[in-house]
Amino acid sequence: MSEDQPLVLKTSDNGVTTLTLNQPERRNSLSMAMLEALSAELHDIVEDAETRVVVLAAQGNVFCAGHDLREIREKFDDADFQLALFDQCSKVMQQIVDLSKPVIARVAGVATAAGCQLVASCDLAVAADTARFATPGVNIGLFCSTPMVALSRNVSRKQAMEMLLTGEMISATRAEEIGLVNRAVDEQVLDDTVYRMARTIADKSGHTLKIGKEAFYRQLEMPLADAYAFTSRVMAENLQAHDAQEGICAFLDKRKPEWHDR
Repeated sequence: MSEDQPLVLKTSDNGVTTLTLNQPERRNSLSMAMLEALSAELHDIVEDAETRVVVLAAQGNVFCAGHDLREIREKFDDADFQLALFDQCSKVMQQIVDLSKPVIARVAGVATAAGCQLVASCDLAVAADTARFATPGVNIGLFCSTPMVALSRNVSRKQAMEMLLTGEMISATRAEEIGLVNRAVDEQVLDDTVYRMARTIADKSGHTLKIGKEAFYRQLEMPLADAYAFTSRVMAENLQAHDAQEGICAFLDKRKPEWHDR
């Protein structure tokens, strides 16, 4: 990649914005620069009314190899940089979760360590059946503690611990079985599958998607009774929105709704 090429490419089409990690020669590793570039793009999308769905993709045959170990080695004696790096990575993962628009990971190739964390942080994930996943930090003496946060919120405890303790690669098919990705598909239909899913979601009310995504993650951390009380309030408030009333009327009138995103 030439120096004037951005680390993250951005394209938009019919409400779907694709962010593509663009440093294949470095295995799309999450250097500080890459994390800052991705963070800036996610920040801009917050205010982008045209974007309803985000697809996170990558150039080359590695989706993301995790943190840039060369950069980390260069900063072995800089504890402040190390903490800043992991804090910045955590910020990006939380930006994805907090973003009001759904984020779909399009995974072709390998996603390891913080790259696996990136996949797990997305709301949805579709992988080519040739993709592979791992949290291999234990193999190099640096346990995947921050990737563990996202991983353990996607798969069962024992499946997460097996990946974290063995550091072994798992196939896309296995990733689908344990819930790390939604679908593992033939590489030839990966884009068709991802963008068909994205367009289906983009056809919904943006206001409703925002309400639903925020409520989903908030209720996950609540006790059962609190979750029901919270979501009852969310639904009652949602019902007062224009798009909810328009959607109900359109359904009863057997017509297509006209969303105003409010």
